Amino acid sequence: MARETRHQATTVEKRETSINGQTITYTVKRSLRARYVRLEVRRQTGLTVVVPRSYKIGQLPGLLESKERWISSNLARCGNFQSPYAEKELGSGDTVPYIGRDLKLVKRENHSEVDSVALEGNTLAVSPILFRNGTLELALEHWYRAEAARLIGERAHKLSAQMSVSYKSITIRGQKTRWGSCSHKKNLSFNWKLLMAPEPVIDYVVIHELAHLEEMNHSKRFWELVAQHCHRWRECKEWLKQHEANLTAKLCP
Repeated sequence: MARETRHQATTVEKRETSINGQTITYTVKRSLRARYVRLEVRRQTGLTVVVPRSYKIGQLPGLLESKERWISSNLARCGNFQSPYAEKELGSGDTVPYIGRDLKLVKRENHSEVDSVALEGNTLAVSPILFRNGTLELALEHWYRAEAARLIGERAHKLSAQMSVSYKSITIRGQKTRWGSCSHKKNLSFNWKLLMAPEPVIDYVVIHELAHLEEMNHSKRFWELVAQHCHRWRECKEWLKQHEANLTAKLCP
């Protein structure tokens, strides 16, 4: 990706805000190349807000307030903040994201299996013992992995036919920094946490990896191929950047 030229140089400004009663210093980067506002949290630099050149800075307080929980949780994970959310464990009544919507966790006393997790409309019915023995997050991960294998498998099968490409296998993994990959042997792998993203974003990642079956690079031809089958790929890519910290973190309410 080409770097900005001097006349496009990003301007940087330090500002302060209050998050959960704590004052934090954050960096505002105004960039000609930015199309959307993007929040980033890094261990070394803390919170950075990247905004388009035309963005009205007066809108920042409201934006940061709406993202307060996300900011505090991710700063806490980087060791830069004491968050009231960071250490809270999941419990009955909490929600977890699933394909663009939130699922409410509820106890189901009549489950036949002690470690059962089942989707029922907009709720996840969970065996009560999982709330008591500290294995709820592990059970949820197993459920997400199974759902990812099923749903991503279905999408890959349909989209590969549309793109006239073929793959050998699909593996569901728990990569920390990758959403998907395509090997030279035409084996695909996907991160199970993609199931926490909206459906268009999931499709974008699947199309991205399927396109690598034709172009094992990120050339102009590759992105043209992606664009043919995912017209909003830039928005989906930006969504993943903005939500990366949440998706790669452990499950939390």
